[in-house]
Amino acid sequence: MDSFDIPILETERLRLRPLSRTDIDDYAALNADPEVVRHLGEGVWDRGRSWRHLAFLVGHWHLGGAGMWAVDLKESGDFLGVIGFCEPEGWPGFELVWTLARRSWGHGYATEGARAALAYAFEALEKDRVISLIFPANHPSIRVAERLGETLQGRIDVLGRSMLCYGIDRERSLTSRASFETQRCA
Repeated sequence: MDSFDIPILETERLRLRPLSRTDIDDYAALNADPEVVRHLGEGVWDRGRSWRHLAFLVGHWHLGGAGMWAVDLKESGDFLGVIGFCEPEGWPGFELVWTLARRSWGHGYATEGARAALAYAFEALEKDRVISLIFPANHPSIRVAERLGETLQGRIDVLGRSMLCYGIDRERSLTSRASFETQRCA
């Protein structure tokens, strides 16, 4: 297996960095919060399951060339959650995913971090299309997807669960980012 460096992305308020073994306490706490995992469809996780999933996320970079980042608040270094990509064997597409700790909700961090990750997908990874699979009742994530410029592509069954499939292609992403930058500068 080739060795490579996982990039670090920075936004105005956030730092997206490689996950590491030192993140296990924060990652386990994230997955043990019933409100955080409510729309992920599997209930709360114990520490062992969080550790195994953290290993899956780190391994995703090595096997797939892209994966999840830990999201830290630049100002304090606090762990806020994870944002990045998922596309295991047989997955319906290159998926952009975000999961943040409850204390981080309502501050725009998911949109800010996901926007940086989306730009990375189209610019550095040269992806043509990115999707986000969202439970129909997860209205906050639907709003994030829409703020990113993703549109509803339809419903899809994944691992026995019905999900909404939002998506965006490279051209629409460029238009959406230009619109966002214009609004931000105004």
